[in-house]
Amino acid sequence: MNLQSAFQDFNPSKFLVYICLLLFTFLFALRLDGAIQWSFWAVFLPIWFWKGTAIIGACVGSFIWWRHPQYRVEGEGYVHYKAMLICLSLHILLLMFELLACDKLQSGRHVWILVFIPLIFISIISIAICVWAVKHDRSFEMELFCSVNILQFIFLALRLDQFINWSWVVVLVPLWIVMSLALIGVLYAIIFAGILIRTADVNPDQRRTSVNSAIAYSFLVVPILVFLVLLANKLDGDSMLTYLATVSPLFVTFIALIFMSFGSKGGNHWWFGIRKDFCHFLLGACPLLQEYGNISYSLQCNERDDQCEPEVVTKQFSKFSKKGKMSVSSEPRVLVPKLCIETPD
Repeated sequence: MNLQSAFQDFNPSKFLVYICLLLFTFLFALRLDGAIQWSFWAVFLPIWFWKGTAIIGACVGSFIWWRHPQYRVEGEGYVHYKAMLICLSLHILLLMFELLACDKLQSGRHVWILVFIPLIFISIISIAICVWAVKHDRSFEMELFCSVNILQFIFLALRLDQFINWSWVVVLVPLWIVMSLALIGVLYAIIFAGILIRTADVNPDQRRTSVNSAIAYSFLVVPILVFLVLLANKLDGDSMLTYLATVSPLFVTFIALIFMSFGSKGGNHWWFGIRKDFCHFLLGACPLLQEYGNISYSLQCNERDDQCEPEVVTKQFSKFSKKGKMSVSSEPRVLVPKLCIETPD
């Protein structure tokens, strides 16, 4: 078991977001089906946990930024801190939308156009944020999603308030366009991976990467497309499926995203003021976990006496490189039992 390979390039922010979205989707579907009679404020608990963690992490990071000015000159400290503030502002606007939506579902005292105003504002400013993110080599998945779906948010608000009486298949036309482009990208990735497999002069690592990318994109796009088809039929009254069965394809997408978060790289170093990759911070805070990650197990068989004896080999982590990756010494060492008794002072 090698914890280095498991946690290398781990992105804790995406992991937390996808876990919370998975739990919220499951609880929300159960609430719509009447399987649970919880208040909508309780159904939104995974969302509140996500937003609370983001706000607390940004506050702690800002306090450390203000208290220790010497940390600001470390690498791309200013870029990371500005990215954290931008992300915090988006999370606050998104929290306003979620609070209004939850209150609307619980009491029904607002119109949906008012509820969607923060989300539409996010979509507008996300265009400028995407340009800034490309310039500074930052990830912008949420900003890109909001910016390309501004028309979809307007259609949803108008349809929910009965200002338009279109079929839900027509209301979701902006999403159909986006998903069609995504499906074309998936087909391109599959064809490209097939070409690389049949090419003999291609590096095996590159071939493996292209195949993994094609599989990952397929598990992301196809379930979402199936979910949209089922949802449109359900809202139009043409389907007898429960809401839990309707959203079940989304579970496949969320599980795939959770696994992909272990190799997503990126992540802001200023959340909670840790100023380093989460894996490095975790190994530094938990020495026992680091010692466990240094040990690998192999089983060697003796041909003479047909007995297999386990051999424990340890690897020592060297210092972290500037790029945030850990290097491991190539010479294995056999552990020898040693008795060491330490008495407290």
